[in-house]
Amino acid sequence: MHPNVRIRRAQAGFSLMELLVALVILALVMGIVAPRVIGYLSRAKSQTAEAQVKNIQGALDLFLIDVGRYPTENEGLKALIEAPAGGAGWAGPYLDEEEAVPVDPWGNPYLYTSTDDGLRVRVYSFGRDGAEGGTGEDADIGRPGKTQ
Repeated sequence: MHPNVRIRRAQAGFSLMELLVALVILALVMGIVAPRVIGYLSRAKSQTAEAQVKNIQGALDLFLIDVGRYPTENEGLKALIEAPAGGAGWAGPYLDEEEAVPVDPWGNPYLYTSTDDGLRVRVYSFGRDGAEGGTGEDADIGRPGKTQ
């Protein structure tokens, strides 16, 4: 074998020390980048919930135009998918999801409240923690109906 070939083979590849240094650098970069990515993901869930609440509120407003009232609490958001009893004028479904009302990004159903006269409603989510109040991702998400 030629001496140059032996030298090239001995120098080929990476040493264990070089691999360890590269892994440490990667770990440091991930330590800096990972929290920012997780923060963006959390914010995206809150923004998704806000968009869904607005979409549901829009569907409720269409229900109001057609039926003359908002769904009662007993009818709930399911009235946007299936015609409720005594819902003369119902022209739904009012949501794209024809099988079920959407759930919030944390897997919980959206909450719905209505006054007895059916003129004021609220669609909301308690956020990640599923409990009233909170800050950040645990903050409540929702808005009152237009007539409130």
